[in-house]
Amino acid sequence: MRKYIAEIIGTFVLVFVGTGTVVIAKGSTLTIGLAFGLAVTVMAYSVGAISGGHFNPAVSLGMLLNKRISGKDFIGYVISQFIGAILASAMVFDLVHELGLSTKDLGQTDFPNISVGGAFVTETLVTFLFVLVILLVTSRKLGNSNFAGLIIGLTLGLMIIVALNLTGGSLNPARSFGPALFVGGSVMAHYWLYLTAPLVGAVLAAGVSQYLGSEE
Repeated sequence: MRKYIAEIIGTFVLVFVGTGTVVIAKGSTLTIGLAFGLAVTVMAYSVGAISGGHFNPAVSLGMLLNKRISGKDFIGYVISQFIGAILASAMVFDLVHELGLSTKDLGQTDFPNISVGGAFVTETLVTFLFVLVILLVTSRKLGNSNFAGLIIGLTLGLMIIVALNLTGGSLNPARSFGPALFVGGSVMAHYWLYLTAPLVGAVLAAGVSQYLGSEE
């Protein structure tokens, strides 16, 4: 149970800090990328020792495919991640309401400026790169446990900076679901993309990392 609570806390901090930076702090692209990345880094070095610090169903899927977690833990992790994301978005919703701002802007992800195909490719690619880095840097054979949290956080920040103005830079089905649940409309209608594309990216990353020799 401690592992699942750790995933709830870690995902909550990721979504709360990241989306809060978008809608409350009104951060720049660089600031938003760093907010998400640093949130992951902080949580990786605090609760990561308890759960492994996934905070993302796509990461958990990569770990499952590479046989680093069990099917039972995969299900528990994903449920915990969605709970954390929903609680974080509920808190951001309340704070935005307290400030008198529009509750239709909660740091949600969408792709109003590019095609569905372009958005799918973007989310698949950035998630693939992100999960691949995680699987390699946390590998017992190839990884570096001392710097893993920092490298993972920096990678997330860079991927979000690249994708922010294209798709919102999700890379994470739970992160996108929290705001979508409260905003609704086209954001929820397009959620299928933010569910499927990161998972496709994770599957590809698991295969490539195995080919590169990440597993024993």
